[in-house]
Amino acid sequence: MELRLEKAIENDAQAIFDIQVKAFMPLLNKYEDYETNPANETIERVISRINQHNGSFYKILADNTLVGAICIFWREEVQFWISPMFILPTHQGKGIAQKVINLIECMFPQATTWELATILEEERNCYLYEKMGYSKTGISKKLNDNTTLIFYKKVC
Repeated sequence: MELRLEKAIENDAQAIFDIQVKAFMPLLNKYEDYETNPANETIERVISRINQHNGSFYKILADNTLVGAICIFWREEVQFWISPMFILPTHQGKGIAQKVINLIECMFPQATTWELATILEEERNCYLYEKMGYSKTGISKKLNDNTTLIFYKKVC
């Protein structure tokens, strides 16, 4: 499978939004985190991420098919934050997320740190990030009775 990232433009917003909803809806239904889950965001939020001045939204293309997206933003151009990253449910579990993280980290060699947050209860996500060299920061945020957001950091 050929995997590549392509910078999103405003015309991509609807397709990205549709995939974002499909990717996060199972988690929204499972954890009922209505305030923070990206499946509950608006298309205007996707457009604002695409147009942000201190970051970029990239389409994830597998064999030239749009299968997800990753948004990054930075502080001082050396501290990077990943949020959100998502892949269509039909393409999850195929190693795409790991390859995407490697690609995005290579695209920004000036980065001194990478940070992200994920749901603690989603053990596969936590395992992936830890395997990729991210460490728990010790910071967590209880979203509701079902869900805890946990923060990770990778020092380059």
